[in-house]
Amino acid sequence: MQLAAAGLSTAAASRVASAQFVPPPVSPGQSDDNSSPAPVSIEVKASPIPWFDRHDHNRVRFGALEFRSGLVLTSSFRRFGGLSGLRLDAKGERFISFSDKGHWFTGRIVYEGRAMAGLADVESAPMRGPDGKPIPAYGWYDSESIAIDGSFVYIGLERANKVLRFDFSKGFTRSRGEVVPLPTAASRLPNNKGLEALVFVPKGQPLAGTLIAISERGLDPNGNLVAFLVGGPTPGQFSVRRTEEFDVSDAVLLTGDLLILERKFSWTSGVGIRIRRIPLQSVAPGAVVDGPSIFEADLGNEVDNMEGIDAHVTAEGETVLTMVSDDNFSMIQRTLLLQFTLAG
Repeated sequence: MQLAAAGLSTAAASRVASAQFVPPPVSPGQSDDNSSPAPVSIEVKASPIPWFDRHDHNRVRFGALEFRSGLVLTSSFRRFGGLSGLRLDAKGERFISFSDKGHWFTGRIVYEGRAMAGLADVESAPMRGPDGKPIPAYGWYDSESIAIDGSFVYIGLERANKVLRFDFSKGFTRSRGEVVPLPTAASRLPNNKGLEALVFVPKGQPLAGTLIAISERGLDPNGNLVAFLVGGPTPGQFSVRRTEEFDVSDAVLLTGDLLILERKFSWTSGVGIRIRRIPLQSVAPGAVVDGPSIFEADLGNEVDNMEGIDAHVTAEGETVLTMVSDDNFSMIQRTLLLQFTLAG
């Protein structure tokens, strides 16, 4: 797509759901498919964002979040950009990201103390479909969402309203995506407002084994956002209450809570983003779920087209949210990487 908060419960803030990116037990160069070229190494430059509030540089608290650090990312690699999501390992270092044009980006966030300082070991590779061809060859466009279940990586394709599952134990980013069966109603979502957020629910949580898929702006008869529970103990359809004309751009699961990243844009008010907290136990077939905003920002802050969010817990026990923006391959937009501490 182009372009005061409520508190979070202490229990929810204390841990992140365990369905995170785990580096696979194979090196990136390995593959069961020798016809797929190896990923290419690329250089990504990073410029620091020293403050989040453009007017009050001493301000660090924004709703339930505290600004930690930020980076503006650039690269001469012509396919770099359009980043639509990311997933991190448990340390918040290794990452999987991807562009809305169907290219993987993997690497490592480098820290200096608690602040992000840059990216290292960045590689890129095309996403491949069941027959090994790059996914645009199938007419599959707008890779917009990501979820992780062990070595399995799920990618949502917005315009095609499909989900692909990649087994990263079989070649890392050289693995091939297989189509995941979805409810028939998913195929009727608007092709540019379709599946925008994916979350896999791990063991130990309500709905364990379920892939939660939320549309950007597929609306039910009451004007709320259409979402699906795929697999798991109670598959079906539910809705996320839509308010203030916000659309969904991503989601991440904490222990017991679903955080939904949202955005809106108008020529009169500009861009706005927010994060809402949804109790996971409220998510069920037929439900209309809602929750308070814990973070809001606009063009008075260092934001852009924020499209991805993930979470990890530091060695000190702090829950850190990481957000990434999609620059739409535009000269007037930026690829931002932002980190915040989730305050209790």
